[in-house]
Amino acid sequence: MYHIREATTADVEAILQIAEQTWWPTYEPLLGKEQVAYMLGELYSADKISTQIKEQQQTFLLLIEDGQPVAFAAYSPREEDADIYKLHKLYCLPTTQRKGYGKILINAVADKVIQAGKTILDLNVNRYNNAKSFYEKMGFEVVYEEDIPIGPYWMNDYVMRKQL
Repeated sequence: MYHIREATTADVEAILQIAEQTWWPTYEPLLGKEQVAYMLGELYSADKISTQIKEQQQTFLLLIEDGQPVAFAAYSPREEDADIYKLHKLYCLPTTQRKGYGKILINAVADKVIQAGKTILDLNVNRYNNAKSFYEKMGFEVVYEEDIPIGPYWMNDYVMRKQL
C-alpha cells in the first residue's frame, strides 16, 4: 500500500537517503566513483534540498510505502520559460523499482502541471542512462542534447519532453 504527499523540510533526510541508495548503482557505472561523490555532494546536500523545499524552488512529492518513504520526484516551472515545467528529480529505491512507482510519480507530477494550467513537461536524463527507454514509454521524446558543467565534470544529457 502506498500514498503520495508533498514533502516538507522534515523529509530532507529521507530524500537524501533515497538519492544516496539510488545514485550509486545507477550512476557509478556511467560516471565513476569520483564524479558520483562530487555530484551527490553538490546536488544533494541537506542545505540545498531544504532550501529548494522552503523557498518553493522545487516541489517534492514523496511516495510512501507501508509508512516508509521509498521514492520521490521534484518539479518546478522552468526558470527560462514558466509555461514549461521541468521534472528535476525522480528516484525510486532499487528495492522498489519495477513496482510502477516511477510511472505513478510522473503521472502525479503531470497532474500537478495540468492543474497549474500548463501542458509541457521536460526532464533531463543522462545519455547513457537506461531510464531513457522508461521515459520514452511514458511518452517523452528527445528534443535536444545538453552538456552541463558541474565543477570539473560534465552532465551529458538528453532533454526529453512530454505534451500533457
